[in-house]
Amino acid sequence: MAQLFGNQYTKQQLLELVGDMTQLAGARRAELVEGNERGSDLIEVFNASGLCFSVLPGRSLDVASAHYKGMSLGFRGNTGDVGPAFYEPQGYGWMRGFFGGLVTSCGMIFTGHPEVDPEEEDEELGLHGRLSFIPAKGAVAECGWEGEDYVVRVRGKMREAVVFGTNLELTREISTALGEKCLRIYDRIENLSVDPSPLMFVYHTNPGFPILNAGSRVLINSEKSTEWLEDREVSPEDYAVALGPQQEAHDDVYIHRPIADQEGNVHIGLINDDLQLGLYWKFPIEEMPIVTHWQHFHRGTYVTGIEPGNVSMLGRAWNRKYGYLQHIQPGEIREFHLEIGILEGEDEIRALEQQIGG
Repeated sequence: MAQLFGNQYTKQQLLELVGDMTQLAGARRAELVEGNERGSDLIEVFNASGLCFSVLPGRSLDVASAHYKGMSLGFRGNTGDVGPAFYEPQGYGWMRGFFGGLVTSCGMIFTGHPEVDPEEEDEELGLHGRLSFIPAKGAVAECGWEGEDYVVRVRGKMREAVVFGTNLELTREISTALGEKCLRIYDRIENLSVDPSPLMFVYHTNPGFPILNAGSRVLINSEKSTEWLEDREVSPEDYAVALGPQQEAHDDVYIHRPIADQEGNVHIGLINDDLQLGLYWKFPIEEMPIVTHWQHFHRGTYVTGIEPGNVSMLGRAWNRKYGYLQHIQPGEIREFHLEIGILEGEDEIRALEQQIGG
């Protein structure tokens, strides 16, 4: 059953109330043709719960923007939805296409600042890898009844490959059901090569105004948290409360080792108490045991990052040093599940606080 407008509705009741289910939920495809957005393309997902989001088939099916009841959920960079043909892989060129958005995918063989790894490729690896600029093949947007639930699904495949080297294929599905205030991402990475490959996979999620504002709170139960420059251990007093826009540009990055619930899931929240609104993240700790937490509170680029992954965003050397660097074997499959949703009102916020504890 769908929870809509304060009431529960069965499938039959909804079919009696509308002529077509696109009145309540759906997905529409469009083509982006102007400037450097050409090639990104667009899948717009609409849910009468108030959740709407845009997926870019030309950009790894990333979630470029998202809104809830007209309020943006993510930071939007000034580059726009840059198409894959305009990717600049060298050094920090990735930033010329960083639209921000709710979800930007990083990996699949590297995440972090530009780095040379003499133990692997022995060549410069550009900022945060190539994945976000790989277009999807077989991209499909489907809507339909699954029992009593009306579900919207977007899916496709991305392959990161080079002759004589990497051959990793990512199969992605993004879904939401009518009445839900959340989206779910299911990713499946398979090594199609005959050789092992580094596997560094992180969801670069980018909350922004209005949920992010002065006084917004990050909720995370962390066994250990460190800052990025000296690996010095920090406490929630260092990272839990957001500042307002600052005059000088400055980055703080924290690495959290989260604690899961009894079902093995990690829960994280970002709460704006003034709006009684927040975002939550939920994912299995076995798949993603580490969370990178980025704070960039500069005026004009006011954003924070909640970035769960199988590694941190601090590159090969750091992850190798601390035992997080992983390899995927030939024929091996890894799965990743991430749920991002809305918290609205005191009851939902308090429930997450109690669930996270710590």
